[in-house]
Amino acid sequence: MSLRNLVQLVLVVGLCSSGSHVLAYDASPNIGTAEGSCADVIFSAFTPAPYSYEKGNEAAPKSDFSFLASKATRIDSLKVNVKDEKVPITITPQGNGYLVKGKLPASATGSYVRVDIYAEGLTLCKRADGWLLKVGK
Repeated sequence: MSLRNLVQLVLVVGLCSSGSHVLAYDASPNIGTAEGSCADVIFSAFTPAPYSYEKGNEAAPKSDFSFLASKATRIDSLKVNVKDEKVPITITPQGNGYLVKGKLPASATGSYVRVDIYAEGLTLCKRADGWLLKVGK
């Protein structure tokens, strides 16, 4: 193979591969981009504490729950579900964010449930989080 043929081959391969995109699994899409980043939408201070097998903690039936949502959360988009049931919440400004409160529904009594949180960030990105509770009888 002559040097000229080798250069032509490298150019053709380079041009063909530069026009295509490589698709791969991304476990955290849009993180770090200015438009879709939800990295600043944070939920924390879950009460009652998440269930732990080692601690054996249990929440009382129909008990109150709360968590903090960061200031980057659009409060008009906040939704909380327990056992696929929408739960009414109250949102109060507090420090660098919002205190979100609700009450466990009666359907959660005597079971393990996940308190699911859904919200959008100021850039309209979507964020989901939550925690597991063991609810007593």
